[in-house]
Amino acid sequence: MPEDRKPTPDNHCFLQGFEWYVPADQKHWQRLLGALPDLKAAGIDNLWIPPACKASSNQGNGYDIYDLYDLGEFDQKGGKSTKWGPKEELLELSDKAQELGIGLYLDAVLNHKAGADEKEKCMAVEVDQNDRTKEVGDPYEINAWVGFTFPGRGDKYSTQKYHWYHMTGTDYNADNDKTAIYKIVGDNKRWAESVDTEQGNADYMMFADLDYHHDEVCADVKNWGVWVTKELKLKGMRLDAVQHFSERFTNEFVSEIRKECGNDQFMVGEFWVGDQQTMSDWLEKMERKFSLFDAPLLYNFASISKQEKADLRKVFDGSLVSVQPQNAVTVIMNHDTERGQVMETPIEGFFKPLAYCLILLRSSGYPCIFYGDLYGIKGEYAEPPSCGEKLPDMILARKLYAYGDQEDYWDDPNCIGWVRRGTWDKPAGLACLMSNAEPGQIRMAVGDEHNGEVWTDVLGWSQEEVTIEDGYGTFSCSGISVSIYVRKDAEGRDKFPVKFNSNIYGE
Repeated sequence: MPEDRKPTPDNHCFLQGFEWYVPADQKHWQRLLGALPDLKAAGIDNLWIPPACKASSNQGNGYDIYDLYDLGEFDQKGGKSTKWGPKEELLELSDKAQELGIGLYLDAVLNHKAGADEKEKCMAVEVDQNDRTKEVGDPYEINAWVGFTFPGRGDKYSTQKYHWYHMTGTDYNADNDKTAIYKIVGDNKRWAESVDTEQGNADYMMFADLDYHHDEVCADVKNWGVWVTKELKLKGMRLDAVQHFSERFTNEFVSEIRKECGNDQFMVGEFWVGDQQTMSDWLEKMERKFSLFDAPLLYNFASISKQEKADLRKVFDGSLVSVQPQNAVTVIMNHDTERGQVMETPIEGFFKPLAYCLILLRSSGYPCIFYGDLYGIKGEYAEPPSCGEKLPDMILARKLYAYGDQEDYWDDPNCIGWVRRGTWDKPAGLACLMSNAEPGQIRMAVGDEHNGEVWTDVLGWSQEEVTIEDGYGTFSCSGISVSIYVRKDAEGRDKFPVKFNSNIYGE
């Protein structure tokens, strides 16, 4: 086959397979297992699963992490199962995902530990809450919850126990019932240097902070990374709060996993900052072995959705995907930006279909779909699925048609469009048009090879039939809406609307 006729790689996207308020009923692995065939049919190739390791309680989402090696196998912290389910069901999910060709990405929480088994005496000094580089007073002995002996697991998988000297800091002194930020004092004890400068030094975030200057900590966590990747047949990881722990160790951790488990292991970090340059600088330190969630783009979506007739042409201004598309994971929402969460960043419902088309149907970035948009949100801030339940159609349109050269038609601030020209082996192409104001219309070139074809909206929100003449079509969309036009008899059109069960809770 000639060099320029190699098969076009499939478009990929992944789903964040949870939201913050999923019920703590230990049935989530079962829910995801049942959803896998629908997800595959809709065009989702990889699934980001929540922290699967034992938390400080079986109600915890896993960011209050207790034991990396307990995937719901041992009677610890209130029972055997994690919030999400027992290990047996997690392994069943892993096997079925592999059978269907869906990769699993594990949410890895490596910054700290919570729910210690024992208190230990250690020397510490209080630091300023707002500037962790400033000490407040002299060092003194505290009684801290920093002893982790894992009595339910014992020595299975790892013999490593954790003590005060494996930590850099903690937040509670049991001797005087005082909550503060305590920096632990001892030989070679200090905050990590290669972290963000938030609050002077971002090493300490919460609970008992792991010390990645300590060789035993580094060895154990790297051992866990290889073990869990093989145990769950992972295709990658999402690393929580990467700006809060050692960049040096992060590089070592990723290198170890790729050496032992394959260079194709995907790694994405959570570095929630709105500055494109800060993110680019961090990626340089990671030798571009990483991706980051495009927080600036999410902030743009939120801002534009709240302004009447905002300029859609500015949506990618200052985004990571605009400067480092190969390292950008584009996202509309995640568990941290939901209502009621510390990083709450709501996007108006009318704008979500536009935003999803902007990340799914363009040529740059690796899109991440939010569980709450696909299946709805539970709890106090309950919401139904977004996008009029058309999100599976948008995902499948990406998988089938969003290929080839991209040409933008961004002359109007409130009605923008683009075309994808297709490739030799995925020739259909598409035309996407959106408006955040009045109904819109744009004449766009899709190519002379499409002359005489009739194109229609796969979403069904526009009823227009567009006949291609001289390589052009005049495409329309309703006000505050989006349309995705494809040849009405293109391969795969019979799959629309996508048959998708969004009632994941069986209610």
